[in-house]
Order: sequence, then C-alpha cells, then structure tokens
Amino acid sequence: MDSAELNGDDVDPEIRQFADAIAAAYAAHGPFDRMSPIEQRQVCEIVRAPWRQGGPVMAVTLDLTVDTPRGPVRVRIHDPTEAGPKPALIYLHGGGWALFSIDTHDRVMREYAARAGVVVVGVDYALAPEHPFPAALEQVMAAARWLRDEGAALGVDADRIAIGGDSAGGNLSVAAALSLRDAGEGELLKAMVLIYGGFDYDLSDEAIRRYSGPRYMLNADEREVFWRSYAAGPGDLDNPLARPILADLHGLPPAFLVIGECDILAEQNLRMAERFRAAGVPVRAQVYPGATHSFIEAVSIAAVARRAIGESADWLAGQLARTAGPVSSGEV
Repeated sequence: MDSAELNGDDVDPEIRQFADAIAAAYAAHGPFDRMSPIEQRQVCEIVRAPWRQGGPVMAVTLDLTVDTPRGPVRVRIHDPTEAGPKPALIYLHGGGWALFSIDTHDRVMREYAARAGVVVVGVDYALAPEHPFPAALEQVMAAARWLRDEGAALGVDADRIAIGGDSAGGNLSVAAALSLRDAGEGELLKAMVLIYGGFDYDLSDEAIRRYSGPRYMLNADEREVFWRSYAAGPGDLDNPLARPILADLHGLPPAFLVIGECDILAEQNLRMAERFRAAGVPVRAQVYPGATHSFIEAVSIAAVARRAIGESADWLAGQLARTAGPVSSGEV
C-alpha cells in the first residue's frame, strides 16, 4: 500500500471535493470535540445544509408526530406522486446515533422516493447520549407498526414496506428487522437498504491503519465515541440488537448493502453480507470504488453517489414490486 493512498489520494475526486468541503465547514466552527452534544448537532445542521438542497421535488411532503413507548417522534413523509397506494421505505439517518436528523438527510430521502417510486418515511429518532440504546430502536419499531396500521391514509400499501438507512441508520434497520421477526411480525418488512452500516463494534488493525486518516470522513476515535454513547449500559456491546454482526440473521428480508471502498466500515459490511448469505438471506453487496463513509450525501456533485442511490433504488423498486416473495439475490 503506497503512502499516497493512505493520504486519501485513492478517493474519488468528486467525493474528495465533498469531504474537503465538509471538513472546512466544520473547522470554521472551532474544535468539534469540545462542544456539547447540542452544540455539535447545531453545527451539523449548518454544515450539512448545502448538501440537502436541490434534488427531486415531491408531490407531498408532510411532517407528523407518532406516539411511541419512548416518547413522541417526528416523522417526515415524502411522496413523489399523489397516485397510490404505493410501497414505502422507512428511512433512518446516520450520525453515530448521536448527530444529524431528517433535515440533514432530506435530499437523500427525496432521491430514494423519486428513484424507487416509493413513499419515504423518515424517522427523527431520539439521539444518544441523552437517549442510549434501545430508545431509538423502540421508536423505530413503533413507527414501523404505525405505518403498517395507519399508512393507507398516506397512500402507503401496508403489504409493501421496506426499511433502510445509512451508517447508524443501517444498524437500526437490521435491529428493527430482528426485533419485529422475534415478535412474530417479520412479514412487516419486505426489504432492507443498508448503506455503509455500523454493524460491529470491533475494527481490525488494518481497517484502522488504512482508512482512519482525516481524509476518509470517519475515523476510529469518532466511531469509538459514537458506540460508547449509544451502548451505554452494561452488556450493550454484546447485545445483537445493538451489534447486529452477532445476531442470528435467519428469516430477515432481502438486503442491498451499499459499501464505500474507502470506508473504515467496509470490511464489516462485507462480513455482514457473508453472514446474511450463510443465514439464507438474499443479499446484494455492492462496493463503490473511491467512495468514503457518508458518500451518498454528495449526490449533487458525485457520479458515484448517484450510481449508488440509483442502483439500490432500482433494486428496492424490484423487491417491492413483488408481494409473493423476494426477487433473486443478485449477488455481487
């Protein structure tokens, strides 16, 4: 491995432009690690604001509040057309369970709505460290059940609901699918779109050496803080609902894994794909060359982000077009 690659020169040039712009925007606000969680979230909203602009225009956008056992949660409905009923994707934003929102990820949600022809339901779940595991998961499960029971009024076909998200949202997507399966409600979800998910606490020395530098969007120290704030209770790091790489994955719906080649989490995503296959879960694991963590947020400037969203959205549309069973795995 040459030193140029370790400095980030292997990153796609358009993703490099995105990452550099994000880094400069954060730097303008001072040392991030010295801020309170509330201050960090405020800065994140400002830094991410330019990247949520533009993109597909929705026929309907609606913010609602859903009651859950962990308190009310805001959900955002993006419907690309008023014709219905149509399938739905429950979308869970990334941010290490501690940052970001349905506002920072608004364009990503609209891209999926338009490209897959689905109603996207973004869940603004409670954030750590104030609300550690399993608060967010319980809110997501309540939102999924609400969508199944009440979605018809929103133009949603309750028999064609999928779940997905990026980073921490990918983790929560699998955890929700596991929880619903174990509650005897596994049929609620028909597919999963898992975008550079955080499935395991452990990282190899090679992953840290290779992709934990400042030019790869997510480093090992940041990730450690996220996990420690989310999995705050004794034994949480060994709980398969917090750490899905440990789970029995049998009986879960088909999955599409979006994997950035230049991401510290790439290896665990590939390992998760193998665990899905071993459990008999149809899976497509697609690696995107030169892509870092967070790369789909660069959809406005990066061809590789548009390709990743487009391919996973096409796969999702195919899965949800069929109610009698999953499409073939299409493994890559």
